[in-house]
Amino acid sequence: MKLQKDYKFWFCTGSQDLYGDECLKNVAEHSRIIVEQLNKSGKLPFEVVLKPTLITNELIRKTFNEANIDEDCAGVIVWCHTFSPAKSWILGLQEYRKPLLHLHTQFNEEIPYDTIDMDFMNENQSAHGDREWGHMVTRMGIERKVVVGHWDSDAVKDKIASWMRTAIGIVESSHVRVMRVADNMRNVAVTEGDKVEAQLKFGWEVDAYPVNEIAEAVGAVSESDTNALVDEYYDKYEILLEGRDADEFKRHVAVQAQIEIGFERFLEEKNYQAIVTHFGDLGALKQLPGLAIQRLMEKGYGFGAEGDWKVAAMVRIMKLMSAGMKDAKGTSMLEDYTYNLVPGKEGILQAHMLEICPSISEGPISIKCQPLSMGDREDPARLVFTSKEGPGIATSLIDLGDRFRLIINSVDCKKVEKPMPKLPVATAFWTPQPDFATGCEAWILAGGAHHTAFSYDVTAEQMGDWAAAMGIEAVYIDNNTNIRDFKKDLMLGQVVFGK
Repeated sequence: MKLQKDYKFWFCTGSQDLYGDECLKNVAEHSRIIVEQLNKSGKLPFEVVLKPTLITNELIRKTFNEANIDEDCAGVIVWCHTFSPAKSWILGLQEYRKPLLHLHTQFNEEIPYDTIDMDFMNENQSAHGDREWGHMVTRMGIERKVVVGHWDSDAVKDKIASWMRTAIGIVESSHVRVMRVADNMRNVAVTEGDKVEAQLKFGWEVDAYPVNEIAEAVGAVSESDTNALVDEYYDKYEILLEGRDADEFKRHVAVQAQIEIGFERFLEEKNYQAIVTHFGDLGALKQLPGLAIQRLMEKGYGFGAEGDWKVAAMVRIMKLMSAGMKDAKGTSMLEDYTYNLVPGKEGILQAHMLEICPSISEGPISIKCQPLSMGDREDPARLVFTSKEGPGIATSLIDLGDRFRLIINSVDCKKVEKPMPKLPVATAFWTPQPDFATGCEAWILAGGAHHTAFSYDVTAEQMGDWAAAMGIEAVYIDNNTNIRDFKKDLMLGQVVFGK
């Protein structure tokens, strides 16, 4: 699956003709240099494309509408080099539908103390040109990202690069289609939700298929294709027989290979980018999909367990946002399982029955085949590993009935103190910020789920910006969190976002 599309971002400079052609010529040249240097920096994940200087209502409106219909354009960066009367932008902004970044910068880094005159002052007016533009965007209630600083600084380039990845998550959200294999786990609240409202808010299409329809696709996979994938597994991963007969073990692994191929072909044919399964409804499938789902997630598909379609969509979006990132450490669905409550060593063991993405792994990845008490099927094969250390974020998108809320918890991933030789699943272990007790209390107060979309690579700021663009509430749990203020934030969220 191709994760990273060749998106581009348009660079639009605001000005006006009050100071004559020479000024506009300089504006255009300065904009060209900025775009050229941004692209040459190697810091931006996508190309910036320079557009003509915007000085009239007609051109502004035309440019924004062209951006809307250009499938390769993922967003617009606006900078007002000189004073740009903001009423000229109203129609264009009203009709614009993609991510927007306001770059508050100026061409020169330092005031030219020895030569500055009124001509220079009139031409280089970002200090109040951007304020005029910012006032109008605020008055219109348009969500945008504001980045402040000199355009050639690493800090500004890093912020633009980060926003670009958020923009991809915003644009791609309307392309996410989730395939539900069977339904949600019975009587579980958090995996439910309003799919119609989700499509209105996020653009997601969430469709259900009878399990045996996809089981037919699995059954249609040839023995030769299955065996070829099994050979790939055996070349890539450690095989832990643990006393099982080698031929019998391999037959169990082959079931997962057949599921992986059949699921992927079905997803591609039907144009879905995320999938959910449920251990309680497996139909003609011989095993609960385990290794197969882990591999599909690693390829970029979103996944949610027990029918959790919100997590599946969020995993897909976060994988898109981090695609192509240098030194990426991985993104996966995870689930809170059990606690370590030893003072000074508190943390949460993260795992699932089978389906954790190997992109987050560190060290060897093994294939195990173990009985599963749920699902009433053959012993499923799965990939077993431990996750990386370092900071990450755990997110939970919940449906509160009158609105969605995105909970974003910064966490510190660690190694467990001792091996767990009898636990046949992939695991992660983390302590939520600001500390175990506060982090858990805040999560529960906010209504956070037990399934999360986790990433080492996507930041809390990026996910908060994504939520803002979607018009939903976001709450942060991090090192600045205290319960008294957090409760106030939740009450304010009810006032602002509640219906």
